[in-house]
Amino acid sequence: MNEPLPDVPEVRVVGLPQLTQGFDLVERLDLPMHLKVHGPLEAMNGERLAQLAENISLTGRGGAGFPFHRKLRAVAKSAISRGIRPVVVVNGSEGEPPCRKDTVMLNRAPHLILDGALLAAEALGARTLVIAVTRNSTEVSIRAALAERGLSDRRGQQLRAKVVRTPERMVSGEASSVIRAINGGPAKPPGRRERAAESGVGGLPTLLSNAETFAQLAIAARIGARRYCNTGLESEPGTVMLTLSGAVARPMVIEAPSGVPLRYILQMAGAPPMPQGVLTGGYHGNWMDAIAAHEAVISKESFKSFGGALGAGAILPIGPETCPLGEALAVANWLAAETAGQCGPCRLGLPAAAGGLADVINGGGQAALEALRAVTQSVKKRGACQHPDGSARFFSSTLSAFTDDLAAHVLNGGCGRETTGVLPLPPAGYQTEVESIPSGGMLAIDWTLCQGHGLCADILPELFRMTPDGFPTPAKTDVPVHLQGAAQRAVRRCPALALRLEQKAPPAPPRKESPSRAELPPGGGGRKALGRGRG
Repeated sequence: MNEPLPDVPEVRVVGLPQLTQGFDLVERLDLPMHLKVHGPLEAMNGERLAQLAENISLTGRGGAGFPFHRKLRAVAKSAISRGIRPVVVVNGSEGEPPCRKDTVMLNRAPHLILDGALLAAEALGARTLVIAVTRNSTEVSIRAALAERGLSDRRGQQLRAKVVRTPERMVSGEASSVIRAINGGPAKPPGRRERAAESGVGGLPTLLSNAETFAQLAIAARIGARRYCNTGLESEPGTVMLTLSGAVARPMVIEAPSGVPLRYILQMAGAPPMPQGVLTGGYHGNWMDAIAAHEAVISKESFKSFGGALGAGAILPIGPETCPLGEALAVANWLAAETAGQCGPCRLGLPAAAGGLADVINGGGQAALEALRAVTQSVKKRGACQHPDGSARFFSSTLSAFTDDLAAHVLNGGCGRETTGVLPLPPAGYQTEVESIPSGGMLAIDWTLCQGHGLCADILPELFRMTPDGFPTPAKTDVPVHLQGAAQRAVRRCPALALRLEQKAPPAPPRKESPSRAELPPGGGGRKALGRGRG
């Protein structure tokens, strides 16, 4: 039930591939193969690049859908007015369980993403490029791609490029969270709205966009606006990357031109011919009924007209055999657990809404339904980030889409169907800590000293979670290399001297044993403490 998706699911294409060109030849396009498939790329000045993006109606593919040309011009204007160089950020953070299209691109076509990012950096005169990722596989792939191009974060280079890991959480992919993580803070929204184009990484004007967006820009720069617009709808030209999961024969990522019927995409993935509903746009998205899913085509406007949302391209049908409210409850509980804990609507409202939905399902009657609607309404437009609004959208859409099931649960105490758990979620007990390249060290807490200050969780949210009784719990994993500095800082700042960073002792060299000692257990082992916190 609720099985998680693989990092890189099967990839299919409708029509001629653009972003996925070459996927039929190799699993990953390294630099020589990338150039062989896509060819060289010429640099452009800022205005020419902005005009190209405007001509192809390029918008962000991470869910917000902001016009790329406006973002590019805003960053250029801010950098010129302040007389400083901007920063370019590729947002490859993908912490939502049903989304894999950016992970696929970062794993299999990293150089296409880098092409677009480097094109923008050259046009803006940027000297810093940052790629934010959430998974070990994407980190390994993008680091290899940077090495293949001779790019690194070493001083003295014309362009410094680095990779930053964010935890696999819903709020970590928000633009403000990514910038905060790059600046050395936790990957959480800061609670105040600042325009990245004016003050982003290090307070500098920052061009931040989704990984697929940069890949689309690279395709358009190679083939030109006219040829690019020959694919897809006139109003939304080009192709779209979609992640199909839920009640499908197998999860997959599909590249399809805009305008392709949604029913054809569902058929490709092996979805039920008459789904009970189709969740569009992921877990911050909206439900479509079977009739709407049959009529809609792949485009933002079409989805919106049928009550859906294209968002980040996640599409999840559910079949007639499962309870849709039970499926929604599993997602609601996950959304509540994903709170950044920085505001009441998120920290208190989302768990209350999930509990209200559980009350409705368990026979709470009309009073439970009205209480759920009231809680959902109170969460809207009151949060410190977009997570409460997106979650409230999911709750409201669920109540609107499955009225018959609501009536069955409210009036009759149930719909008579079990919840089969077709929507992908992390497994029970899953830790969202970063599973990066290990350093060999592991964080440990002396519980005789810990007083529950929680400072370590603030400094290192990727490796700590707070328990219900207010104490931090470290992940049982080695500290990744890129978090080593933050781990040492957490140790130093622990006011109770309870936190330490331990390292595995190297294995003892093999030695010959006499027969009389052969049965004795080998000596050594254990962990050696590297340091203990000092107040």
